[in-house]
Amino acid sequence: MAKIAPFENYSDDYDRWFTENSSVYAMELEAVKGFIPADKLGLDVGVGTGKFAIPTGIKTGIDPSFEMAVKAMRSGIDVSLAVAEALPFKDGIFDFVLMVTSVCFFDDVSSAFNEAWRVLKHGGTIIIGFVDSESELGKRYIEKKDRSRFYREATFYSVPELTGRLENSGFSDFEFNQTV
Repeated sequence: MAKIAPFENYSDDYDRWFTENSSVYAMELEAVKGFIPADKLGLDVGVGTGKFAIPTGIKTGIDPSFEMAVKAMRSGIDVSLAVAEALPFKDGIFDFVLMVTSVCFFDDVSSAFNEAWRVLKHGGTIIIGFVDSESELGKRYIEKKDRSRFYREATFYSVPELTGRLENSGFSDFEFNQTV
């Protein structure tokens, strides 16, 4: 079952974080932009309110949270209410798939990566922004997650855990960039 309750109930707080932490957001956005292929068709999985899709020109997204999806739709993104483990798209239609701070909320990360592989064109790219469980930030988030309305139900992963799952789904040739 999708972990959407905090996003349904606190979507304004979610958006407020990006304003209050604008320098961190700017760093994350720049890191993501560096991997997005120019003039290609992309899908934002876990699009939220569109904080990464809008400035990167991604026009299509999915999110299981109605409240978040409505905000993204108001910004011109074509959003489907769906989960990463069951993408509502035909095989091989996207040049890249973006997942920013969403893998920690998936019910089944391996199934989500299999779905991303399925909807990507041959040679397509997956771009993942996540809180690494082995980083200092990840360790702090894990330590305080019971007190966080957003991360209480999150599962944090390390780089080796995610790359292993990505390899099992068919992905290879990884590049990395760390911000915070």
